[in-house]
Amino acid sequence: MHFKPKHLFTLFIFGCITLGFTSCKGENKEIKQVEVFFKKEGTLTLYNVETDSIIAKVDIEIADSDYEIQTGLMYRSSMKKDQGMLFVFPDELPRSFYMKNTQFPLDIIFINSNHKIVSFQENSKPFNEASLPSRYPAKYVLELNAGMVNEWAIKVGDSISY
Repeated sequence: MHFKPKHLFTLFIFGCITLGFTSCKGENKEIKQVEVFFKKEGTLTLYNVETDSIIAKVDIEIADSDYEIQTGLMYRSSMKKDQGMLFVFPDELPRSFYMKNTQFPLDIIFINSNHKIVSFQENSKPFNEASLPSRYPAKYVLELNAGMVNEWAIKVGDSISY
């Protein structure tokens, strides 16, 4: 039997497609989500603007590389009450965050280059991709569990050190 090159190519493609459909048949490929765990890289202290007293101390993980800043607290199922993530940017600009792939609600605190809180977003909803902007330029952003701004009575003008 003699096949023309055009027919050989067609048979080859048909064979590849058939092999592709049958080789994966019956296989259940499971994709496992990898849990990312908190890694303490420092301690952050929040201070009351009026009394200069300590509001709270928080163990922090620092996000200062492009990858860490883009990923943030994504793919984590929770964080302890006394933990947070501090984003450190090279410049002071208006910032905007979102909750894509973030599984638990957060309070997002925007802080200027003088370590003063300039604004915050409370109770940010998990998986919400809506923009959560700062009201003023910020060099730092602190993410805490939702409700901490209210519980600790954090307000604009309070400060941080780390």
